[in-house]
Amino acid sequence: MKKTGFAILILAAGTSLLGRAASAQGPAGVGATAAASSSSSKSSSGSSHSMNPIKWIKKDKPATNAAPSADQTKRLTARLREAGVLAPDGDVPTSCSTFKNLGDCVAALHLSHNVGLDFNCVRADMTGVLTSADVSGCKGPVGDKAVSLEQALKRLKPEADAKSEARSAERQAKEDLKETGA
Repeated sequence: MKKTGFAILILAAGTSLLGRAASAQGPAGVGATAAASSSSSKSSSGSSHSMNPIKWIKKDKPATNAAPSADQTKRLTARLREAGVLAPDGDVPTSCSTFKNLGDCVAALHLSHNVGLDFNCVRADMTGVLTSADVSGCKGPVGDKAVSLEQALKRLKPEADAKSEARSAERQAKEDLKETGA
Protein backbone atom coordinates (compact mmCIF):
# COMPACT_ATOMS: atom_id res chain seq x y z
CA MET A 1 0.00 0.00 0.00
CA LYS A 2 2.82 2.37 0.83
CA LYS A 3 4.48 1.60 -2.47
CA THR A 4 1.29 2.35 -4.40
CA GLY A 5 0.77 5.71 -2.66
CA PHE A 6 4.39 6.65 -3.28
CA ALA A 7 4.08 5.69 -6.96
CA ILE A 8 0.93 7.80 -7.37
CA LEU A 9 2.67 10.78 -5.75
CA ILE A 10 5.66 10.51 -8.10
CA LEU A 11 3.37 10.07 -11.10
CA ALA A 12 1.33 13.18 -10.14
CA ALA A 13 4.47 15.28 -9.60
CA GLY A 14 5.97 14.14 -12.91
CA THR A 15 2.79 14.96 -14.81
CA SER A 16 2.66 18.39 -13.21
CA LEU A 17 6.27 19.16 -14.12
CA LEU A 18 5.83 17.94 -17.70
CA GLY A 19 2.72 20.15 -18.08
CA ARG A 20 4.61 23.25 -16.98
CA ALA A 21 7.53 22.55 -19.30
CA ALA A 22 5.19 22.11 -22.24
CA SER A 23 3.31 25.35 -21.55
CA ALA A 24 6.56 27.29 -21.24
CA GLN A 25 7.61 26.25 -24.72
CA GLY A 26 5.11 28.53 -26.46
CA PRO A 27 1.83 28.37 -28.35
CA ALA A 28 0.38 25.07 -29.44
CA GLY A 29 -2.25 24.38 -32.04
CA VAL A 30 -3.06 25.77 -35.44
CA GLY A 31 -0.42 28.29 -36.57
CA ALA A 32 1.91 27.46 -33.70
CA THR A 33 4.90 26.96 -35.95
CA ALA A 34 4.28 30.28 -37.72
CA ALA A 35 3.94 32.13 -34.41
CA ALA A 36 7.01 30.49 -32.98
CA SER A 37 9.10 31.23 -36.06
CA SER A 38 7.98 34.88 -36.25
CA SER A 39 8.67 35.51 -32.57
CA SER A 40 12.09 33.91 -32.74
CA SER A 41 13.04 35.81 -35.91
CA LYS A 42 11.99 39.13 -34.34
CA SER A 43 14.12 38.63 -31.28
CA SER A 44 17.14 37.55 -33.26
CA SER A 45 16.89 40.21 -35.99
CA GLY A 46 16.48 43.17 -33.62
CA SER A 47 12.83 44.07 -34.11
CA SER A 48 11.85 47.72 -34.19
CA HIS A 49 9.42 47.10 -31.33
CA SER A 50 11.20 46.60 -28.06
CA MET A 51 9.67 44.85 -25.12
CA ASN A 52 11.26 47.46 -22.85
CA PRO A 53 8.63 50.18 -22.12
CA ILE A 54 11.35 52.77 -21.47
CA LYS A 55 12.30 52.53 -25.14
CA TRP A 56 8.71 53.28 -26.23
CA ILE A 57 9.12 56.93 -25.23
CA LYS A 58 10.44 59.11 -28.02
CA LYS A 59 13.23 61.40 -26.89
CA ASP A 60 13.82 64.76 -28.50
CA LYS A 61 17.30 65.30 -29.76
CA PRO A 62 19.02 68.16 -27.96
CA ALA A 63 19.28 71.38 -29.87
CA THR A 64 22.73 72.15 -31.06
CA ASN A 65 23.89 75.59 -30.09
CA ALA A 66 26.91 75.84 -32.30
CA ALA A 67 28.98 78.92 -31.65
CA PRO A 68 28.85 81.47 -34.46
CA SER A 69 31.90 81.87 -36.63
CA ALA A 70 34.20 84.88 -36.29
CA ASP A 71 32.72 86.39 -39.45
CA GLN A 72 29.16 86.03 -38.14
CA THR A 73 30.19 87.57 -34.83
CA LYS A 74 31.78 90.55 -36.62
CA ARG A 75 28.62 91.09 -38.67
CA LEU A 76 26.45 90.90 -35.56
CA THR A 77 28.73 93.32 -33.68
CA ALA A 78 28.61 95.79 -36.58
CA ARG A 79 24.82 95.52 -36.84
CA LEU A 80 24.33 96.11 -33.10
CA ARG A 81 26.76 99.05 -33.07
CA GLU A 82 24.99 100.59 -36.06
CA ALA A 83 21.63 100.32 -34.30
CA GLY A 84 23.09 101.89 -31.14
CA VAL A 85 22.38 98.76 -29.11
CA LEU A 86 26.05 98.02 -28.50
CA ALA A 87 28.58 100.60 -27.36
CA PRO A 88 30.98 101.83 -30.09
CA ASP A 89 33.93 100.19 -28.32
CA GLY A 90 32.03 97.03 -27.30
CA ASP A 91 31.83 93.71 -29.08
CA VAL A 92 29.53 90.70 -28.90
CA PRO A 93 32.00 88.10 -27.57
CA THR A 94 33.02 90.29 -24.63
CA SER A 95 29.48 91.42 -23.81
CA CYS A 96 28.02 87.93 -24.11
CA SER A 97 30.74 85.88 -22.43
CA THR A 98 28.64 85.01 -19.36
CA PHE A 99 25.52 84.01 -21.32
CA LYS A 100 24.89 80.38 -22.24
CA ASN A 101 22.88 81.38 -25.32
CA LEU A 102 23.78 84.13 -27.78
CA GLY A 103 20.10 84.86 -28.45
CA ASP A 104 19.51 85.65 -24.78
CA CYS A 105 22.45 88.04 -24.78
CA VAL A 106 21.31 89.92 -27.89
CA ALA A 107 17.79 90.14 -26.44
CA ALA A 108 19.24 91.57 -23.21
CA LEU A 109 21.20 94.13 -25.26
CA HIS A 110 18.04 95.17 -27.09
CA LEU A 111 16.01 95.32 -23.88
CA SER A 112 18.56 97.48 -22.10
CA HIS A 113 18.68 99.82 -25.12
CA ASN A 114 14.88 99.99 -25.60
CA VAL A 115 14.02 100.61 -21.96
CA GLY A 116 17.07 102.65 -20.99
CA LEU A 117 18.66 100.25 -18.50
CA ASP A 118 22.31 99.51 -17.86
CA PHE A 119 23.20 96.32 -19.76
CA ASN A 120 25.47 95.20 -16.92
CA CYS A 121 22.47 95.09 -14.58
CA VAL A 122 20.36 93.09 -17.04
CA ARG A 123 23.27 90.72 -17.74
CA ALA A 124 23.92 90.14 -14.02
CA ASP A 125 20.23 89.39 -13.42
CA MET A 126 19.86 87.07 -16.40
CA THR A 127 23.06 85.08 -15.84
CA GLY A 128 23.37 85.21 -12.08
CA VAL A 129 27.07 86.02 -12.59
CA LEU A 130 28.69 89.13 -11.20
CA THR A 131 31.51 90.39 -13.38
CA SER A 132 33.95 93.19 -12.75
CA ALA A 133 31.42 95.63 -14.25
CA ASP A 134 29.89 98.19 -11.89
CA VAL A 135 26.37 97.15 -10.85
CA SER A 136 26.06 99.53 -7.88
CA GLY A 137 23.49 101.65 -9.72
CA CYS A 138 21.13 98.74 -10.29
CA LYS A 139 17.79 98.53 -8.50
CA GLY A 140 16.99 95.44 -6.47
CA PRO A 141 18.97 92.26 -6.01
CA VAL A 142 21.36 91.72 -8.88
CA GLY A 143 23.21 88.58 -9.85
CA ASP A 144 22.01 86.38 -6.99
CA LYS A 145 20.09 83.96 -9.23
CA ALA A 146 19.60 83.70 -12.98
CA VAL A 147 16.16 84.88 -14.13
CA SER A 148 14.38 85.34 -17.44
CA LEU A 149 14.50 88.53 -19.47
CA GLU A 150 11.00 89.46 -18.34
CA GLN A 151 11.81 88.85 -14.67
CA ALA A 152 14.99 90.92 -14.95
CA LEU A 153 12.99 93.84 -16.33
CA LYS A 154 10.40 93.49 -13.56
CA ARG A 155 13.19 93.70 -10.98
CA LEU A 156 15.03 96.60 -12.55
CA LYS A 157 12.13 98.69 -13.83
CA PRO A 158 8.82 97.64 -12.23
CA GLU A 159 6.81 100.37 -13.97
CA ALA A 160 7.63 99.04 -17.45
CA ASP A 161 5.42 96.57 -19.33
CA ALA A 162 7.83 93.70 -18.85
CA LYS A 163 6.01 91.12 -20.96
CA SER A 164 5.67 93.20 -24.13
CA GLU A 165 9.15 94.73 -23.81
CA ALA A 166 10.72 91.30 -23.37
CA ARG A 167 8.84 89.93 -26.39
CA SER A 168 9.90 92.90 -28.47
CA ALA A 169 13.56 92.50 -27.48
CA GLU A 170 13.46 88.75 -28.21
CA ARG A 171 11.91 89.40 -31.63
CA GLN A 172 14.60 91.97 -32.43
CA ALA A 173 17.32 89.57 -31.31
CA LYS A 174 15.91 86.77 -33.43
CA GLU A 175 15.83 89.08 -36.45
CA ASP A 176 19.44 90.21 -35.86
CA LEU A 177 20.68 86.64 -35.53
CA LYS A 178 18.81 85.58 -38.66
CA GLU A 179 20.15 88.51 -40.71
CA THR A 180 23.75 87.93 -39.68
CA GLY A 181 23.59 84.15 -39.84
CA ALA A 182 24.73 83.80 -36.23
